[in-house]
Amino acid sequence: MFPIHGHDVRTCEGVTRREWLRLGGVSSLGLGLNHLLAAQTAGRESKLAHESHAASFGRAKSCIVLFMFGAPAHQDCWDMKPDAPAEIRGEFQPVPSTVPGISISEHLPQLARMTDRVAQIRSVTHPDNTHTVAMHYMLSGVRHARPTTNPQNAVDDFPCFGAVLNHVERSASRRTALPPGVSLNSPANQVSANNHIFPGFFAGFLGADADPLFISQHANDAKFAPFPPVDRPGRLLDRQRLLTQFDRHARMADRSRVVSDLDGHYARALSLLTAPETRRAFDLDRESPALRDRYGRTPFGQGCLLARRLIEADVKLVTVNWERDDAYWDTHADNFNKHRKSLMPNLDRGFSALLEDLERRGTLDETLIVWLAEFGRTPKINSKAGRDHWAACNTVLLAGAGIPGGQVFGASDKHAAYPDRDPVRPEDLAATIYHMLGVDGRTLLRTPDGRPVPLTIGNPVFGIL
Repeated sequence: MFPIHGHDVRTCEGVTRREWLRLGGVSSLGLGLNHLLAAQTAGRESKLAHESHAASFGRAKSCIVLFMFGAPAHQDCWDMKPDAPAEIRGEFQPVPSTVPGISISEHLPQLARMTDRVAQIRSVTHPDNTHTVAMHYMLSGVRHARPTTNPQNAVDDFPCFGAVLNHVERSASRRTALPPGVSLNSPANQVSANNHIFPGFFAGFLGADADPLFISQHANDAKFAPFPPVDRPGRLLDRQRLLTQFDRHARMADRSRVVSDLDGHYARALSLLTAPETRRAFDLDRESPALRDRYGRTPFGQGCLLARRLIEADVKLVTVNWERDDAYWDTHADNFNKHRKSLMPNLDRGFSALLEDLERRGTLDETLIVWLAEFGRTPKINSKAGRDHWAACNTVLLAGAGIPGGQVFGASDKHAAYPDRDPVRPEDLAATIYHMLGVDGRTLLRTPDGRPVPLTIGNPVFGIL
C-alpha cells in the first residue's frame, strides 16, 4: 500500500482530497478503480507466473551446489556498500563488471567479467545465526526442528538436496552406477575437534540408504583415489554371491529396515567398485594439466572440475563443499586479509573456470549452478577486524539452466543488513532448485512413522527464472 501524505485540501464540494481519494475507490458495485487496477496487475502476474512455471520446470538436467562453508561476507563480495560508513563498508573497493550498473569486489576480477552469466539474489533472509542449524536450513530448505540448539546430525533431520534426489530417483532407470546425489569434500571436513558432525549434509529421516555418496578426500590430493582398487572384479562378485547365500535364511527371518538398508549399501558398493564408468568419472588425470590449473589446484577448484565430470556421468546433483581447514569463511577476525589473500582468489578461479568450462562444452544451459552459504556476515566490523554471523540478509547466486544472467533480484538496505525488497527464504531457494530439476515441490515424503511431510512449502523465485 502506498500512503498518501500531505495536508487535507478541501475540494469545491467540501470533501477533502484524502476523503475524495478514499471515496473514489468505492463504486456502486463496491469495486473501484484501485481494485480494478490491482486485479488486472494480479491477473498479469498470475499469467506470467504460470508461463514461467511451464517454461522453467525441469529445465535443468543437473545441478551443482557450491556451498561456502563458514559463510563469506556478502557485503565484501557481491553486495558492496561504498557509500556506507567506514565501519560498515570495509576495506575493499567495488569494480565495474561486464553488466552496466552491477559492481562486485575488486578481488573477484574473473567473476566480474562473467556477471552476464550470473543472477544475484541479494535479499535472502532467515532467523538462524548458528552454523549448524543455518547449514541445515540452507541445504534442505526446511528449518531445523531445534533451531535454538547447536545440534549434531540426527535421524529426524530433514534431508539435504542430494538425499532427496537419491530418494525420488531411487526407482528410476539409470545408465550409471553412480547415485543421483554426490557430496564432495564431505562429510569428513565437517567434523570439528570434538567430533561434531554437522546437520544438513545427510538424509535424515529418509534413512542412511538415501545419503549422498560422500567423497571426503580432496580432489586436489596428488593421490586422489576415492575407491579402493579392484584387481579381480570376478572374485569380488563371487564373494558377494557367497555372502548372499550364507545370509539368505537369516535375512528371511529379519527383514528389518536396518537389514534392508545394508542390502542396499552392499549392492551400491559392489556396483561402484566394479563399474568402469565410475572410475572414469573420478579420474581427473583424464583432464589436461592446463585445465586443472585453470580451475586451481585447491580442494574447491578441483572439486568444481570433478563436479563437471560427475554431472556428465549422469549424476543429478553434486554439492561442492568448501573445505573445512584454516582457510574457510568463518572470519570473526582478520576478515579482510583472509578474504583478500586466500578465500576470494580460490573462489574467483574455481567458480569462473566452472562457468567457462560448462559454456565451452555446451552444457551450461542445462546445468543449474547454485552458490550459497549458511548466512551472511554482520554489517558492522568488529574489534578484531572481523565480521560475525548475520542471517538477516545474504546473497545467493544462480547461473545456468537458462536463467538470464546479469540481473539482480531483491535488494538489501543501505548497510546490507536487511532485505529492502523481495525477501527470499531458504524455503523459496529449495523450491527453485527442485522446480528447475523437474521435481514437484508438492511431493510428500514419509517419515519412519508414516507421517507425510511436504518436500517444500516455499515458492520458486520466478522473478529470476
